[in-house]
Amino acid sequence: MAFVITSPCIGEKAADCVTSCPVDCIHEGEDQYYIDPDTCIECGACEAVCPVAAIFHEDDVPDDEKEFIEKNRLFFQNN
Repeated sequence: MAFVITSPCIGEKAADCVTSCPVDCIHEGEDQYYIDPDTCIECGACEAVCPVAAIFHEDDVPDDEKEFIEKNRLFFQNN
């Protein structure tokens, strides 16, 4: 997994990340967007444009947001 979208995205879903992604790896879920780890090329374009600072490289996800790593994994496992 490369980048992970965390709690500030919930309910926000501005979609700046979606339009900036060169490989279309960001998918809309019911409450937030998710990044497909199998498609992400780790370019960081999404992180740079997120207006709510919700996107982190997996290694940099804050401790209080770590649950979103698993939430992202489960989203793609179940879809």
